[in-house]
Order: sequence, then C-alpha cells, then structure tokens
Amino acid sequence: MSIHSEIKKVTTSSFKKMKATGEKISMLTAYDYTIAKLADEAGLDAILVGDSAANVMAGYETTLPITLDQMIYHAQCVSRGIKRAMLIVDLPFGTYQSDPMQAYRSAVRIMKETGAAAIKMEGGIEIKDSIEAIVKAGIPVMGHLGLTPQSIHHFGSFKLRAKENEEADKLIADAKLLEDIGCFSVTLEKIPALLAEKVTKELQIATIGIGAGNLTDGQVLVIHDILGLNKNFKPKFARKYINLHEQIVEVVSQYIKDVKSQEFPNKDESF
Repeated sequence: MSIHSEIKKVTTSSFKKMKATGEKISMLTAYDYTIAKLADEAGLDAILVGDSAANVMAGYETTLPITLDQMIYHAQCVSRGIKRAMLIVDLPFGTYQSDPMQAYRSAVRIMKETGAAAIKMEGGIEIKDSIEAIVKAGIPVMGHLGLTPQSIHHFGSFKLRAKENEEADKLIADAKLLEDIGCFSVTLEKIPALLAEKVTKELQIATIGIGAGNLTDGQVLVIHDILGLNKNFKPKFARKYINLHEQIVEVVSQYIKDVKSQEFPNKDESF
C-alpha cells in the first residue's frame, strides 16, 4: 500500500516519509475554494497558493505586484476547500527579503489568518536570517531555488538557471544551507535535470521540481497550465492535460447564440 493512500492529512512528516520511501509528492497551485476542493478530492498531496496568482488571477506580467493581504485572501479561500492536502502559501515580494522581523510578522499573519501548514520563500543565503526567524517561531518553511520569479528583473528573463558551474555550485550550497537552517523542503525551478538530481540525492529534505526533470522527490505546476486555460503561455515543462481554453470559449459562444436566438431559457428552464 502506498503512503498516499494511508495519509489522512498531509504534513511535513509526510514529505519526509515519502522522500525516504521514494514515493513522489504531487503538488499544484490553487487560488480559490472551488478548484482547491476539486484538487483535494482528487487526492493531491499539497496545494500551493502561489504568488503566481498575480499572473493568472490578476493579469499582471510578473508576481511582484501581489500584496500580503491579497495572498491571505486567496489562501483563506483555498483553505476552506481542503481536507487532506497540505496547504503551503508563498510569502510575496517585499515581505521578507531584507528584514527578519518583517518576515516573521508576515509569516505569522499567514499562519494565523489562513490555516496554512507552511510558507514558501524564494532565495538562499541572501534570506538566511529571515528564514531562521520564521523557523524559530515553529513555522515550516519551503525554500525555492533556481528561477525565482520574484527576482525576474535581476535575471532579466525566464531562461534556464544554473547552467554554468558557478551558479550551479551556489545553488547546491544554498540548498544545503536551507536544509541546515530548518527548511522542510525546497522547490527547484527551471534548472538542468542532472543538477536537480544531484541536489535531490545530497539533501535529506524533499525536493519539488518545476521544469527540473523527473528525478526530484515531487512535482509542482500551476493548475491553469495543466488545464490549458491560457493558450498564449506554453512553457516546455508544463504538460497540458486538457484544453479548457477552447472548451470554455465554445461553451460561452453557444450560450451567446442561445440567448440571442431565445433558445435559452426554454420552457423547462422557466417558472
């Protein structure tokens, strides 16, 4: 019997157990009650309320504009739909990078106001003090290395990270640091698969990949991508399981025709 079928509520201990036994961790983003409820019913291990809400929910080009209050709102909505999955929430840009006390207060707000089980933070040694302040408060932290979207203006593009030795070596060192200071897991985004495999083998904590090959301890994707809701965004690593963009446009088009022709509502749909 798999660990997946045994777990009634996924926790940080579940992540450790799944890594130890080689069972892959499944994770997706969600931003609202309805989608979260469906994903949880399907048996997803973890749900991330990502700051990608800035892109897919609010229409911003980057994740930078979303606020802590907005992240808390989305997390509250998602929390109400979850029974089994572990709820992880991104700390948004500007709430933790330079001030450990601000980071602590931001994380406490998320935990108190949303029912989250953990928070996620982007960066390595640069945010060491902020992570330590949060971990010391008993709040689980998932790290995030590789392509860190909150630093997109520093990188200048969304291209593959850590291809060169210097950046790869820093990523490995940062991953080990995150483990040493108490992170329970780390997301590895858009890095070479061989590097992700190396990091995964060298860490005792679970790695979650996104565009990092299939030898990490688990995978995460933005749910809008696997549902095919955005036809103009087609990252190589995001498999489209269904084309809801096309189906929704067809359904709404048919509704418009039915309204215009007075086919809707019919007698059975009227009082």
